[in-house]
Amino acid sequence: MKKGRKRAALIISVLLAVGLLSGCAAGGEEGAPSSAEGDVTLTLLSDNTQDALNSAKAMIAAFEEKNPNIKVEVETRPGGDEGDNLVKTRLSTGDMTDIIMYNSGSLMQALNPEVNLLDLTNESLMDNVMDTFKPTVTYNGKIYGVPAGSTMAGGWFYNKKVYEQLGLTVPETWEELMVNNETIKAAGITPVIGTYKDSWTSQLVVLADYYNVQSDAPGFADDYTAGTAKYATTPAALRSFEKLQEIFNKGYLNKDFLATTYDAGLKMLVEGTGAHYPMLTFAIPPLVQNYADQIEDIGFFPQPGDRADDHGLTVWMPGAAYIYKNTEHPEEAKKFVSFIASPEGMAASATVSMPTGPYVINGAEMPEDVAPAVKDMVPYFESGKTAPALEFLSPIKGPSLPQITVEVGAGIKSAAEGAEVYDKDVEKQAKQLGLEGW
Repeated sequence: MKKGRKRAALIISVLLAVGLLSGCAAGGEEGAPSSAEGDVTLTLLSDNTQDALNSAKAMIAAFEEKNPNIKVEVETRPGGDEGDNLVKTRLSTGDMTDIIMYNSGSLMQALNPEVNLLDLTNESLMDNVMDTFKPTVTYNGKIYGVPAGSTMAGGWFYNKKVYEQLGLTVPETWEELMVNNETIKAAGITPVIGTYKDSWTSQLVVLADYYNVQSDAPGFADDYTAGTAKYATTPAALRSFEKLQEIFNKGYLNKDFLATTYDAGLKMLVEGTGAHYPMLTFAIPPLVQNYADQIEDIGFFPQPGDRADDHGLTVWMPGAAYIYKNTEHPEEAKKFVSFIASPEGMAASATVSMPTGPYVINGAEMPEDVAPAVKDMVPYFESGKTAPALEFLSPIKGPSLPQITVEVGAGIKSAAEGAEVYDKDVEKQAKQLGLEGW
């Protein structure tokens, strides 16, 4: 999913197979020859969020300082469904930038990488990339991208001052979280911030629950990909939709949750008018940027399961930088992408964009002044209590999930109905991708 990034666009985007649309985009097996001499201008497509732009521009400035004969110009795209469709349209028409900043995982596979992206498998630049990341940008055994940022997690931001004021402790089970919500509601504060005006945000309760799904159903990802496991008929997976329904049924959302935006949700969180916000940690940079004085008041915890003895974090890999297969400047593009995938590139990004989790670049370290919410994640990484989000374990993520989770989260559909509709959505997408067993 993503609003951008992420990244996130990371959890948050339409997944359509592009094979039928992009046949005319390939043009040939390799990009055109690179300029032998003189200045070269590369183009880069970025998400239009301020944080994504700040990060891209910081890396570009550091790169251009070292490579004065190569300039990089930034073009932007919207987040969410609109941005995903724009990327696919530009690829299908052959009107694409040299470098594309886009999701890793299942969303990347929907871009028809063999036709549209440059194979980086045997490039030396991949030496800097940790092995844990490579499968998320691999298609049919070939690697197509490098990490463009830090990892992030899906879970619950919370306002520490509200917790202090009400004497609450961080929950380790779903039941404990619901008890906290009841206390918060009784105090006249919104327990759970809903920002369904931006429909991608409605997915988080379902997507961030994957650590718990995997804990209770370890084979779910493989069986789901093979078409033998369904959300509606797997109790551990259906539970994710049930949690979303429960939040609505108990009246824990703000009254205007269908008209509230992501940006407004962040404001509610820092002001303490809302106590919890289920979200990806890619929200940390805008929180730091817009609410620096309150960032110490914001904590983060994983979405709890039903068992206190197994409490862990669902992790999203960073978005990636890809090279368009038909770029006229493949060597210069590789040089820039190599810089992105280096400790120096990550350090440049960190000067303007707070990391949202640990890096997956060898030698890249988080700055010491990371936000408390990032520090809250570290113990789960150190103890191995993490699981990748499902979209990094399976190529399937149905494009209609945001609409379905809005309906479940608003009481229009029950959890069971939403899961059944999503299973049908997933089936369509799996068939479009040509997966076996469907």
